[in-house]
Amino acid sequence: MSRSESPNRQQADQWNQVSGPVWVEQQALLDRMLAPFAQRLVEEAFPGEGRKVLDIGCGAGATTLAMAERLGPGGLCLGVDISAPLIAAARARATAGGPASAAFALADAQTFAFERQAFDAVISRFGVMFFDDPAGAFGNIRAAAAPGARLAFAAWRSAAENPFMTAAARATAPLLPPQPPPAPDAPGQFGFADAARVRRILEESGWRQVRIEPLDEPCVISDDDLMTYVMNMGPSGAALRAADAATRDKARSLLEAAFRPYVDGDHARFIAACWWVTARA
Repeated sequence: MSRSESPNRQQADQWNQVSGPVWVEQQALLDRMLAPFAQRLVEEAFPGEGRKVLDIGCGAGATTLAMAERLGPGGLCLGVDISAPLIAAARARATAGGPASAAFALADAQTFAFERQAFDAVISRFGVMFFDDPAGAFGNIRAAAAPGARLAFAAWRSAAENPFMTAAARATAPLLPPQPPPAPDAPGQFGFADAARVRRILEESGWRQVRIEPLDEPCVISDDDLMTYVMNMGPSGAALRAADAATRDKARSLLEAAFRPYVDGDHARFIAACWWVTARA
């Protein structure tokens, strides 16, 4: 199999070369913004002290570290991600005072040879929408889960239901090269927008007691961080980083206007429209 044909090659390139380094730069900002999801995952999927948890698409490690802290020194939370920059950042955080029960692996959860039936719970904060073979990926993850293990993850609903997440692309569209719309069900941020499809994927890959519930989570980002976030994240952020200074200045003016409706005092507030998905192995 050639490099271009290997599983998740496009996503691996994206998260190693473009998105991963930016997420590392914005790690603290993103962790603050998405903190409600990490807290909820730990509360709802905690299997008990001393147990083992698998964190899929762990990014820079916030959810892994939070779960590992709860599991205690006799437990293990293993965070896996396809992005080398993000795994390096996660390991650095663990080394700099994180719990000893946190570990990280640079791995593609779709194909990685996990220990079979080893994990008492599987969690993910927006990390499971990027597989080119999602049923195969969840089958592989299911094989790593112990009988009865709990699966819990958050995934974005549709772009239309998340105007905050798409406002930057709309605002900067007049200045930037046109972006082709993603194919339906293509891997990406909104790849799990269709709840019926998510249910089929999980049931076909062996998960049972599947529950998919809408979750509208209030999120907050400081006004000081807002422009840093919208000028750097997502496809429009990648295009702006490559743009000249004049284009960036014009874009900033457009973005300040586009996000003004979200600003309330010293913070911007928005609703993260997600699916909260749970199942059992």
